[in-house]
Amino acid sequence: MKRFFWAIALTTLALPQSVFAAESFQNWLADFKKEAISKGISEQTVNQAFTGVKPIPRIIELDRKQPEGTMTFAKYQQRVISDARIAQGRKLYKKHRTLLDEAAKKYGVPAPYIVALWGIETSYGNNTGGFGVVEALSTLAHDGRRSSFFRKELINALKIIDAGHITHQNMKGSWAGAMGQNQFMPSSFHAYAVDGNGDGKRDIWSSLPDVFASTANYLSSSGWKEDERWGRAVKLPSPNRYSEEDIGLGTKKTLAAWKKIGVILPNGNPIPVVAGMKASIVTPDGINGPAYLVYDNYRVIMKWNKSTYFATSVGLLADAIAQ
Repeated sequence: MKRFFWAIALTTLALPQSVFAAESFQNWLADFKKEAISKGISEQTVNQAFTGVKPIPRIIELDRKQPEGTMTFAKYQQRVISDARIAQGRKLYKKHRTLLDEAAKKYGVPAPYIVALWGIETSYGNNTGGFGVVEALSTLAHDGRRSSFFRKELINALKIIDAGHITHQNMKGSWAGAMGQNQFMPSSFHAYAVDGNGDGKRDIWSSLPDVFASTANYLSSSGWKEDERWGRAVKLPSPNRYSEEDIGLGTKKTLAAWKKIGVILPNGNPIPVVAGMKASIVTPDGINGPAYLVYDNYRVIMKWNKSTYFATSVGLLADAIAQ
């Protein structure tokens, strides 16, 4: 009898880890399906969306990979604001000028910013991600660092499918579940995606009117000021004119105060001063790198992506596209 139980124990130990992982996922999925249906998502949508869904090990790998943090802003800038991307942005701005101007007028966001976000997020729709959003979010909700967050995003994704905006087969995105040509998370889709062409759907995957209007609505709803720009490149005065505490988004001064300290334009001219308007100085590559005087709209861009590299690049690309 002891030999019998010992044989069972050995057999159990010999089972591949993937067997236990698969069983764990199926148990989790059965529980999640019940929750989704209890929250008003149709049983048909739930069953169709999860047909054949399995966890994707590569996604867990990407989720747990610690960022290197070694890329300089100069290197990042070369990647995302290449001459080719600027040229393509100008070309597409001209091609879709009517659609872009409609979105810009309606939401009070200049078109070059819409194009710049489109370009940096997905290279103008050419790289939207090849993962199924349901599969990606299921993987992360089951075994990710932020399971609770991704579980909520998965519920939101199913609601989008249930409402008929997209099928689960066509709902493609990044490994983290960001979707479409402007890379909205499902929660952002519900908050900001709009029907730009009046067909009753919010299609950020293939409808440019929807992509442009949704991007503009995101910025507008986040506090965009139509009469202000994002910021501008500047030169800092000698270090004895300011302290390191002055640098960063934590410090805001009036433009008059920055001018008094000695902040100037790259060509040596004084910075423009608007009475009462405040700004911060950011130096993405450190105090010895390029410096930028940034306004409230810069902070709006950072609501989209909390990265000074990203926000500065969006501003610079928008400026270049507008030229």
